[in-house]
Amino acid sequence: MNARTVTSSPKLSDAARSVWGKTDRKGTSPVGWLPLWRHLADSADVAGQLWDHWLGRAVRRRIADELPGGDADARTLAVWIAGVHDIGKATPAFAHQAHTLAERMRDRGLTYHRELIRADRRYAPHATAGQVVLADWLQQHDWTDPHPYAVIVGGHHGVPPTDEGLDNVQLRPHLLGDPAWQQVQRELLTWMAQRSGAGERLSDWSEVPLSQPAQAALTGLVIVADWIASNEEYFPYLLDATDESRLRTGWELLDLPVPWQSVAPRPNLDELFAARFALPASATPRPVQRTVAELAATMPVPGMMIVEAAMGEGKTEAALAAVEIMAHRTGASGCYLALPTRATSDAMFGRMLSWLRRLPDAQMDRGNRDVRLAHGKAALNPEYDRLRRTSLPSGIAEDEGGADIGVHKWLAGPKRTLLSSFVVGTIDQLLFAALRSKHLVLRHLGLAGKIVVIDEAHAYDVYMGRFLDRALEWLGAYGVPVIVLSATLPAHRRAELMKAYDTGRLGPPPPLTWRDRGKPRTDPYAPLRTDLRYPLVTVSTADRGAAAVSCADSGRGVEVQVRRLADDVPALAELLRDRLTDGGCALVVRNTVARVQETAAALREALGPDTPVSVAHSRFMAVDRAAKDRWLRETFGPPGSSSRPSRHVVVASQVAEQSLDIDFDLLVTDLAPVDLVLQRIGRLHRHPRHDRPTRVATPTCWITGADWTTEPPQPVSGSRRVYQPATLLRSAAVLLPHLDGTPLRLPSDIAPLTQAAYGDTALGPPSWQPAMVEAEAKQRDEITAKGLKADGFRLAGVAEPGVPLIGWLSGGVGDADDRVARGHVRDTDAESLEVLLLVRTPDGLTLPPWIDGGGVPVPTASLPRWPLPRMIARCTLPLPRSMTATDVVDEVIAELERRTDMSAWQDSPWLAGELVLDIDAGGTARLAGLDLHYDPAEGLRVTRTDS
Repeated sequence: MNARTVTSSPKLSDAARSVWGKTDRKGTSPVGWLPLWRHLADSADVAGQLWDHWLGRAVRRRIADELPGGDADARTLAVWIAGVHDIGKATPAFAHQAHTLAERMRDRGLTYHRELIRADRRYAPHATAGQVVLADWLQQHDWTDPHPYAVIVGGHHGVPPTDEGLDNVQLRPHLLGDPAWQQVQRELLTWMAQRSGAGERLSDWSEVPLSQPAQAALTGLVIVADWIASNEEYFPYLLDATDESRLRTGWELLDLPVPWQSVAPRPNLDELFAARFALPASATPRPVQRTVAELAATMPVPGMMIVEAAMGEGKTEAALAAVEIMAHRTGASGCYLALPTRATSDAMFGRMLSWLRRLPDAQMDRGNRDVRLAHGKAALNPEYDRLRRTSLPSGIAEDEGGADIGVHKWLAGPKRTLLSSFVVGTIDQLLFAALRSKHLVLRHLGLAGKIVVIDEAHAYDVYMGRFLDRALEWLGAYGVPVIVLSATLPAHRRAELMKAYDTGRLGPPPPLTWRDRGKPRTDPYAPLRTDLRYPLVTVSTADRGAAAVSCADSGRGVEVQVRRLADDVPALAELLRDRLTDGGCALVVRNTVARVQETAAALREALGPDTPVSVAHSRFMAVDRAAKDRWLRETFGPPGSSSRPSRHVVVASQVAEQSLDIDFDLLVTDLAPVDLVLQRIGRLHRHPRHDRPTRVATPTCWITGADWTTEPPQPVSGSRRVYQPATLLRSAAVLLPHLDGTPLRLPSDIAPLTQAAYGDTALGPPSWQPAMVEAEAKQRDEITAKGLKADGFRLAGVAEPGVPLIGWLSGGVGDADDRVARGHVRDTDAESLEVLLLVRTPDGLTLPPWIDGGGVPVPTASLPRWPLPRMIARCTLPLPRSMTATDVVDEVIAELERRTDMSAWQDSPWLAGELVLDIDAGGTARLAGLDLHYDPAEGLRVTRTDS
């Protein structure tokens, strides 16, 4: 080492200073390596900056509350543990990887048996070795159980060690080194304890049983500090600067946004809502919105709020107002808004940006509103892409109002999805917090400082519900406020969600003692299972259980006529022909895409050119799906925002159920679970209109998709594949009185129908009972099986304080990307598979001719030049389940790989790993024995023909 350049070398021995920590893999460093002490010092200093200037108050408080010295102790602990995270590199097992540098260490007395280390070094990855070294050192300082702290070092590469992994190291002491190595390890650990100030606190910390949430949050913080300190752009492999100047330069280059700090919200709720949302001039908060905001200011925090109110009551605006109020009370520095689908996430992203631009900040510093859209196709969202591609140094774009809103370049990197302050994404990102996968602690760190809003909570099935319950348990343990929104939440799920959150917030219920034997145990959540009031806002109490507050609806009640309709296209066509004689817009909802396409084709033929028929479903290219959603909103949206046609029929799949503000005069829907039927009815006469034709002036919903002549009615086969038959039968049973003439009153009938359909009471006429009993027994068996399947990859519950995270992620999914992880948190027998749809011409592949830039040649032998990769990525198309089932998916993938060689695309972040489905100029292709046809207006149609 050149002594002239070592201006900040600590007072360590030559042996300790010779230990290498980083080598130059890019070949750009004039030195070629970085000493371990330098990287440890950089990591410790970065951790201090992260604590002071990036980590939100809520996370700091969560850790600080466990330590006797409060915030000062917590900061010291974070700096110290980051400063020793790589102590496992001061071992023969690690040093052996760089022969020249190891020889340099050997010259200073750090010797080892080369052949023995080469044979065994796989048993001592440096993170695991570091946990053993640190634990031994702490035990020498009279610690009884150091592993709740040492496991932070052991887990800093994303997976805490297992007991077996720790044993493997301890059984092979030669991997850790002889007394000369042990002396260097002690020297480095002692130096960092003194440098960080931890040396004076170790004895007090030894008595603190660090909780698992604190362990995980600190591990996440150490990983972030390590990644930043390992970035050669910020911390080059040079030793020509002081600690202070090195940190200052690196931190300024990184330019992380500061956390948002909520100011005290306006006490006048009318003024608050007017200031935050684009409301009409005379509008005031609706009763549900007012109740939510008032409870957010008074409920215990941390706590959970469940908001049940009808579609169109402004639950989203209520939740955002609650976020602002709760953030001021808890120190939360952002929020995560979880939606069911990519489409609903995209729609919510724009709404969040509009809210953020009106949101004040306590310090109004630069970069304090960094945002992220979290799903696999986020870059295709125009608003997000504009913010993501900003050229400002901080990676934050300044909007017209002067507030700093944007996507920070470093935080938008891999595995950092939830580290930004304000994130909108699919529910999967939240469910991943309960999936045993590598770098899980980064997801937990990102969530720990936020307020989490879960929209459309009724949309998640039993399997996903298992992961959601466990995620809520951990959120409760971190003290994260949670807001759950639903129009049709079953009462038993209301109780289960609150119980899961309380288990994390308050710990498991105390075990029964001998005094309690034989006494009935009081269930604090029992009232939640029987409360049928609506709208209803349920909030946590100081102890287990909840308080439920009913509030008035907005007075926009409506009576809907519900009628049976035979599952017969001629009958449907006759109904539409009759009701639309004088005009009107009808929505027909089918439970499968195949039924959408078949129905639309038959209706076009039956109704003729005077009645246009369009389709909406999930089997469109991304660019076409976005255009379809936009067309639906613009054409069938609120009065004044659309050029509504005089007559039109839209045949749609479940995409019409959620988060689309569309309004139709007539509704026909397949029989579905009653909560989803109610969601669909929410698209019927959604807005007041004075020009509805007479024949559709009365809101009427026709239920089809079942044989109504049988006892009980028999749902069509496609519906039985999508939904549990028992759930469909119970839906038919609760709708029966309304099918026989009693109008459906909304919103007052929403809760009674939903709770009855998902309750335990027998439903339907006596003649239905044998079939319903059999279906419900089968459903219970399937629910049990789904629960066991989910538990195979689900994170364990929160253990008692002092239990280390050793083995926390063992048996999980490993380093799975989001696509693979999504397959574990959603219950499906088929793999999710998407392709890029391109057109093959005699001259090669081109973009589809009907999109912007269509017809442009697409090279496959070379990497397409910008902006073509983004244009290609917009052509993403999901394949149907029939092509991705276990028995055919390998054949489909293999054939696609044979047809088009995309190896030249592997260096593109937009195109790497993608598969191409090529169609001819007529939109057709044949793949794996299936005939495919794609039309931009109709989507992908798949049929099987005899070869």
